[in-house]
Amino acid sequence: MRSTKHLMISAAAALMLVAVPAAQVVAWGASGHRVIGVTAMRALPDTLPAFLRSPGAASDVGEYSREPDRWKGAGQPHDRERDTAHFVDMDDAGRVMDHRGMTMDQLPRLKSEYDAALTKAGLDVDKAGYLPYAIMDAWQNLERDFAYWRVLNAAEARETDLAKREWYRADRLRREQLILRDIGVLSHYLGDASQPHHTTIHFNGWGGETNPEGFTTSRRTHGQFEGAFTSRNLNPATVSAAMAPLNVEGFDVRARTGTFLNTTLGTVIPFYRMEKDGAFDGTDPRGIAFVNERLAAGAEQVRDFTVAAWNVSGTAAVGWPAVKVAEVEAGSVDPWVALVGED
Repeated sequence: MRSTKHLMISAAAALMLVAVPAAQVVAWGASGHRVIGVTAMRALPDTLPAFLRSPGAASDVGEYSREPDRWKGAGQPHDRERDTAHFVDMDDAGRVMDHRGMTMDQLPRLKSEYDAALTKAGLDVDKAGYLPYAIMDAWQNLERDFAYWRVLNAAEARETDLAKREWYRADRLRREQLILRDIGVLSHYLGDASQPHHTTIHFNGWGGETNPEGFTTSRRTHGQFEGAFTSRNLNPATVSAAMAPLNVEGFDVRARTGTFLNTTLGTVIPFYRMEKDGAFDGTDPRGIAFVNERLAAGAEQVRDFTVAAWNVSGTAAVGWPAVKVAEVEAGSVDPWVALVGED
């Protein structure tokens, strides 16, 4: 256990650093995950519902962004299954584990198929990790809750029966809390995907059979970078300024996830070269710029994935019997039975 400074977000979404104990080594630690979640929320466009753009929502997502790390310790099978969601170990050519594994654009449709393919190739599923599937699953869950929120919001606004309207209101408020948690979980996994060590076989010091550039093999490399170094040198304003503009044109969650993981994999060797040159030993501007750029990469993806989920939710259908979101929003369908259910 180490004591480091972690970013705490007040009810007014002010950012300040306070000392809290760190957990075991996980991507970014509490500070990094909080700043990714909060920065992403503060960058959402006003085309999204107003409840997402409040200071309280940003604060909540900052805390929910830590949830997948706080799930740890429940026992088996919970821990073994969920611990491997935080990473995918690719070799330098972008294949899972080694030449026997698949590339990100060759990922099977289902995680079960991914597990089976790795096992057939003689690779250890638990060592490989399944971060891309964790990201896609979290995004799809967010899209579902957005679709339900749209229907509830539209129905509440039109309903004249006071009892029904109150039910819609209560369920909408429940859905808003679920959505904030959804974004937090998605933020966590996209944050993991922005941390170089969570995309590579070189996840804690240089691994593999060869080390031609003589990179460090220290088992403390991973934790020192994402923990103490990050908490000392992250700057929320710098992270926000480093974010690329919104990019959801032609969004495809599978392709976007694979591209992002490959982009982060491309920062692994630059990281080790900078580490060898002492960029992460103190206050070297190269190391500081690197960590804030990677946090910004995570935040911009959380923003984009959230906006894309909102956009897609408008074309969805929910409930049973299923009703189309667009038809409920247009006022041509009553969703009461679909949402409340008939036993």
